[in-house]
Amino acid sequence: MLQEVKDLGFEYAELSHGIRISLLPGIIDAVDAGLIKISSLHNFCPLPIGVNFAAPNIFKFSSPDARERENAYRYTLKTLDTAVRVKAPLVVLHLGNIDMKGYTDRLIEWAEKGLCGTPKYERLCEEINEKRERKKEKSVALMVEMVRRLAEQAEVRHLTLGVENREQVEEIPLDQDFPFFFKEFVSPAVAYWHDTGHAQIKENLGFINHNLHLETLADRLAGFHIHDVEFPAHDHLPPGQGTLDFAALKAYVKPEHLKVFELGPHVPVEQLRQGVNYLQSIWGNE
Repeated sequence: MLQEVKDLGFEYAELSHGIRISLLPGIIDAVDAGLIKISSLHNFCPLPIGVNFAAPNIFKFSSPDARERENAYRYTLKTLDTAVRVKAPLVVLHLGNIDMKGYTDRLIEWAEKGLCGTPKYERLCEEINEKRERKKEKSVALMVEMVRRLAEQAEVRHLTLGVENREQVEEIPLDQDFPFFFKEFVSPAVAYWHDTGHAQIKENLGFINHNLHLETLADRLAGFHIHDVEFPAHDHLPPGQGTLDFAALKAYVKPEHLKVFELGPHVPVEQLRQGVNYLQSIWGNE
């Protein structure tokens, strides 16, 4: 797996949330041998024992079930320890969701039908926003408590926690709440991780302005998951294959940021190379 990444011309790889524990010995051998470097890990990595599919939300930091939260904490610590072992500086986290029914699939379905901007669509968005605000308090409080505990552990290990923006409108922190979230965490161990595809989906659905959202959080930005989006929510495409305006984001891209291409497994190699070249032509080789 890592040899294939290397052969594609990448010096670094991210270990994602689909890594089974049985793969770790080979990964560690490859890192120790200098085959490749690891830029970051995506929680939970490795997967909990008995889980054989990508499962970044299997244990939620915001769960009202104390046992689930403790499992989230315990398996996140395993991810942090794995990051130390493979010399990766950052772990990407999902922080949970508000305890409410899901609306995102309906929003996408309506957007596909061309209903964005109609009174019917706007009423649905108003309903979502009202319900999120009314129900978020407990979920956010539980999540913040968990991040406090994990931030202490990250500091001890000299790691950064990258809090990722999400595509589901029920997931937290809500996009407009990120500035308030980061006021709770002055520690540099807690940073913002920007997923370009997720932000574009939220813009397509009418919930944020992608460029303004990134500008607001630029001072806490640690890195990117990079992929393009075909309207409204077909994501994980190579840059240049969708509608995302990567040139508009260039002002916020710094050399010290980690940049991870997060592309779908069925993307042909030639399209991957074209996407990398396309982005380099816009962002440069930083």
